[in-house]
Amino acid sequence: MTDRCTQYAIDVLAGRIVAGETVKMACQRHLDDLEAAKVAPFAYYFDVEASEEIIDFAEELEIAEGEERQKITLYPFQCFILGSLNGWRKKAGGYRRYRTSYVQLGRQNGKSFLNGILAAYYGNFTNYQYPKIFCTATKQDQADIVFEEIKKFINSDADLQECFKVHDHNHTIDCLLTNGKIRAISGDTKSLDGHRAYLGIVDEYHAHLTNQMYKLLEGGIKKMKSALISVITTAGFNLNAPCYKLYEHCKAILKGTTRVDSQFIFIAEMDEDDDLWLPENWIKANPALAYDQEALENMIPIAVTAKDMGGEDLRDFLVKQLNKWLQWSNALYIKNPDALKRCASERSLADFQGMPCYVGLDLSSGGDLTTIVIVIPFWVAGVKKYFIHSHSFIPSKRVQEHIDSDLAPYDVWIAKKLVTVTETMGGIKTDYRYVLAYLQALVDAFDLKVRMICYDPHNASAFLQDLEATGYDSLEIHQSAKALSDPTDDFRLEIEAGNVEYNRGEELLVWSILNARVISNNYGEIKIDKDITTQRIDPVDAVIDAWKVAMCGEQAQTTEEIVGEWLKMYERHKKVTTKQ
Repeated sequence: MTDRCTQYAIDVLAGRIVAGETVKMACQRHLDDLEAAKVAPFAYYFDVEASEEIIDFAEELEIAEGEERQKITLYPFQCFILGSLNGWRKKAGGYRRYRTSYVQLGRQNGKSFLNGILAAYYGNFTNYQYPKIFCTATKQDQADIVFEEIKKFINSDADLQECFKVHDHNHTIDCLLTNGKIRAISGDTKSLDGHRAYLGIVDEYHAHLTNQMYKLLEGGIKKMKSALISVITTAGFNLNAPCYKLYEHCKAILKGTTRVDSQFIFIAEMDEDDDLWLPENWIKANPALAYDQEALENMIPIAVTAKDMGGEDLRDFLVKQLNKWLQWSNALYIKNPDALKRCASERSLADFQGMPCYVGLDLSSGGDLTTIVIVIPFWVAGVKKYFIHSHSFIPSKRVQEHIDSDLAPYDVWIAKKLVTVTETMGGIKTDYRYVLAYLQALVDAFDLKVRMICYDPHNASAFLQDLEATGYDSLEIHQSAKALSDPTDDFRLEIEAGNVEYNRGEELLVWSILNARVISNNYGEIKIDKDITTQRIDPVDAVIDAWKVAMCGEQAQTTEEIVGEWLKMYERHKKVTTKQ
């Protein structure tokens, strides 16, 4: 007889259970690993007994909520999740394989219920002594949801009441068999510092503005032989959130473009071409609906209302019910983030030696971010395309302030050399000569031909003399919708057409573009804007300043010009080869 975890994978791939492509990939991964486990080099094996044990444990629990108590019967997808997490083991020592887990489900599919089972089981019913289990969320009310699930299990079973002691006043449960503790905490990352979580639960990760809580949990387990960080979430509205980045990383693992054997993944979502309004497709994002026809029928009027009303009602339905990532604002500048991400390439300025370029400058106010952008038009088969390079500057004494206020990893971007820290002027304000020196260094290194430097005149008075000294032509770009509407619209259209390129390491540039919102004047002319307190858009501001001129300049090259440039590049390559 096949174990319940593996049977689910077989049934999904045989088409007996409705599932989307991401779930099918997770099931195929399980079956492929079962085959790989038969060969010595593969480091893991599947312990059927351990897999069945946690499922059996779950089905001994009772649900007291409602009119009468009833024993839990897990749905097959829940058997797959729990059975995989507990069943996959390391051949060396028998420790659990999965150290991180990402499960994404639509609303009302038992997310907190599953985490409650994990917490109760790992709290008292493994051989590990003094386990620390943390139920974390952005708010205490949210953290308490998993805590309350565990309480329900305990209060429904006299035997469990002998094993646990609940302390409501400080959101703590004592695990009496193992001397462990289960704690529900919110937002206070200091509570996690120095602690090693045997199980760290991150509930509704989509609502976390930073990855700080996740990383503290993750950092605490690196020396533990068995530990698990469990994320069970719905999709969210913020594509710059750490949860969305984890979601994309997990999809890359399922597709095989990245390999992380210690990451478990179960993403229940509809496929890209699915009709959003067919109830049978909703099961892909809500696997529990396959076993509850009444709940599926109850969802139909919700869908009809959301479709008719549009706006926030529609967005909430798509994100929470259909588990579909979607930016919240109607005013979002880039409405198709995938189009922007498809513009990423491996190329850099080194691939555009000797090319004409346009420079955009967004100068900081006080000690904010200052950004320089280089836009290089080029032609491919008669189609005009653009390469973008950006770099930012920040005063040393303002780094931590902006990490906190912008909720952005400036320290990481500094380490990746996307941002330069400036020390002059007391580390409070950036000396703009840094920026011009950086530009000149790039011009010299890559023989760039600067056609125009385009700048926002705001904050530029102290800069103009140094700018004039460079000898490059410059142009003030007034920051009005009238002046910026055409380049703002054209830049977006060229992204959607796939005519923009940037180096895939340009995380700050992408972050700023995704943060941008659109506002318009009475004439329908548009410009980008941002949330006034966070979400800086300095790099994309600089791009649009340069774009205003770049979109008009540089005609298609003649054959003679193309051959001439190729010969120049060949000569440069020959000189480099000769030196080597």
